[in-house]
Amino acid sequence: MSCRVTRTTLPAMTHLPPPAEELRLLDAELRQLDARRAQLLTRRAWLVAALQQPQQPRPWASAQPPITVSPRPETAAPSVQNVLLVLGGVLLTLAAAVFTLVSWGQMGIAGRALVLGAVTLATLTAPVALLKRGLRSTAESVAGLGLALTVLDAYALHAAALSGTDGTGYAAAASAVLALTWAAYGLLPVTAALRLPLPCALAAAQFPLLLWALSADAGAYAITAALLVTAGLDAVAVVRLTAGAARITAVAGAYGVGGWGVLGAGWLSLTAGGPSDASRAGALLLLAAAIALGTARQEPGRKHALGLAIASGLLVVAALGGVARSVVPSQWAVPAHLAVGVALLGAVPAERLPDAMRRGFAWASGAVQALAVLWTLPVVAVVLLGPAVGLGRVWSGAPADARAAVAADVPWPPDTAPAPLVLVAVAAVLALAVRAQEWRGRARLGGAGLLWATALILPAVFEAPYLAGMLVLGVLTAVALYACRVTEGAARVTALVLALVTAAGLTLVSLASQSATLVVLSALTALFAAASWRAGVAPFTAPAALVHAAALATASGAAADWPPARTALPVLAVAGAAALLAARLGASRTTVPVEAVGAAVALFAVALAVTDPPMLALVLALCGVIAAGTALREGRRPVGYPATALFVLAAWVRLAAWDVGTPEAYTLPVTVPALLVGALRRRRDPQTSSWTAYGAGLTVTLLPSLVTAWADPYWPRPLLLGGAALLVTLLGARHHLQAPLVLGGSTLALVTLHELAPYVVQVTGALPRWAPPALAGLLLLALGATYEQRIRDVRRVREALGRMD
Repeated sequence: MSCRVTRTTLPAMTHLPPPAEELRLLDAELRQLDARRAQLLTRRAWLVAALQQPQQPRPWASAQPPITVSPRPETAAPSVQNVLLVLGGVLLTLAAAVFTLVSWGQMGIAGRALVLGAVTLATLTAPVALLKRGLRSTAESVAGLGLALTVLDAYALHAAALSGTDGTGYAAAASAVLALTWAAYGLLPVTAALRLPLPCALAAAQFPLLLWALSADAGAYAITAALLVTAGLDAVAVVRLTAGAARITAVAGAYGVGGWGVLGAGWLSLTAGGPSDASRAGALLLLAAAIALGTARQEPGRKHALGLAIASGLLVVAALGGVARSVVPSQWAVPAHLAVGVALLGAVPAERLPDAMRRGFAWASGAVQALAVLWTLPVVAVVLLGPAVGLGRVWSGAPADARAAVAADVPWPPDTAPAPLVLVAVAAVLALAVRAQEWRGRARLGGAGLLWATALILPAVFEAPYLAGMLVLGVLTAVALYACRVTEGAARVTALVLALVTAAGLTLVSLASQSATLVVLSALTALFAAASWRAGVAPFTAPAALVHAAALATASGAAADWPPARTALPVLAVAGAAALLAARLGASRTTVPVEAVGAAVALFAVALAVTDPPMLALVLALCGVIAAGTALREGRRPVGYPATALFVLAAWVRLAAWDVGTPEAYTLPVTVPALLVGALRRRRDPQTSSWTAYGAGLTVTLLPSLVTAWADPYWPRPLLLGGAALLVTLLGARHHLQAPLVLGGSTLALVTLHELAPYVVQVTGALPRWAPPALAGLLLLALGATYEQRIRDVRRVREALGRMD
């Protein structure tokens, strides 16, 4: 059959019942489903009822014995075993200690030797038999008891036969013998499976050298050397051992004892009285560095090899730097350490060294350089922030030199003459030593920042003339702004930050002299304005230019001996320039920052004029003009509300300056424009509510006038207010406006009540005492008699008001 025949015949072969037949089939299926659902619900109800009667026998339940569930054990068998073994070993050890300390003197020398020898030998031999039977945990417990007994044997031997010997020296010898004995016991073939002897031997080996040094009354250098040698032996054990508790003990000993040794050597180096003492302390530090370096070299693949390499590099710097510090003046101590740290980089390119060691030396050198840079930060902070402390002495006169300009009110950091050399050296290392492509750009930026800091502090460090110091800061600012124009990315951001920081420091330094302040602010305004032609930095440089322009306007007014209120006008001119610039920029990223700075400058102008009401009114009005002009731009329509508020405030301040106390003089200038705006809005949108259009304008006038009228003993104000309220009420009724009707009617009623109150009081006083209660009763009866009619009237009034706009 062809495709054409198939397409024409397949639609005819599909069986589709007519709609009436299909509806009948669906109804039949739904009835069957309802019947099945009813059956299942009946069965469910029966099952629920059966389950609620547990005491009755169930025919479907088979007679099965009850299932008993054994309680779950809370502790595993191995845990119970270990607890019992440890507890037993502890108790036996305590018993042996009590026997040795208390009952020892009740036996002769033969009995003592026999008891100690027999018990110790039996205890140390028992683990062999226990290991053969597979009782390893028990063997460990017994072995621990035997090791404890050997300690008691050493104590008993000293107390019985060697009591005249030096206790510290005997303890050193005893700890060495115990360490060797325990190590030999743990390495025997029959006891090699025990895990306790070797860690105990390593723990005992931490004390012989230290105790021997203490017993010989050796000095601090010998004690430190003993600690470091012990740490070196622990490092050898760490390298030889692969894993297990013995290696963990050796690592803990190496780090613990070695750490104390390094601290002691460092303290000796810091407190060295001359080159000899510094050399001996440096030798100790070099010994510690050799131990760390040897361990890192033997285990280059382990994760702590990098840390050991870094530690060895830092120890070498501390050793050689300490020796150099003892022969050079104190101010050159940091450069001496920096020189040794930079010299460490010479080992980085060595291919024969493992990668972890080379990276460790690089990190150690970087840490030394970072610490050297931190040493210079107080100088940079004094240069940048020192002038801010003396803001109370603005224009007190040009200082003697650049250092006096920044450190007149703060102490100058001592021994900081080599600070520029340190910064230049680190910058050179960053520029020349960093070869990796991913770090080279960051290193160059860091070097540029260090060179900037060097130039920043040079005038103060060398006590250059005051004008020379300001000239250096100005040149730095100009160079940084030029770099903003010719760079991209992170370099541009760095240059911009440096320009802003330098400009702030230059401004603070210039405040010492009036002429310097005016020249510097003018130059900075021009520099930042010129830099704003580059769109990439304009969002930062344009606001900076406006800030410096506002500062220049303020300084110019102060230089001309203008009062602050008068100075507000040139400051406000900067805000107007910011508004004009924002209008020209349009949708640029610079627009919002410029507008924000302009608003801040306008607020500053208002703050300057707040002490002079007439000038304050003028400034507020000008601010309103600027805001109104901004509101004319597309997207800035909401600024019209602040503009209106500024105009109102300006009018109110002017009236207050004229000693006007009539409230209508303050409210009518607001009410009339508000009502006109509301009328225009309702003409454009007839659906606007009368409360939205006229509510605010009417309330601004009616409410203050009503409050004043209630306290006014004369009749003109209540008469005029009542007439105005009556007019508003009639207009609301004529045009079916809810807001004028309610506000005008309420005001009219309150004014009328206020005017009729004296007569009501007079009439009330003339009536008998029973008259008011009687009148009140009659009023209540009248109200009760006509309750339904009054409710109907109220509903009619509410409906009529609801139909109004």
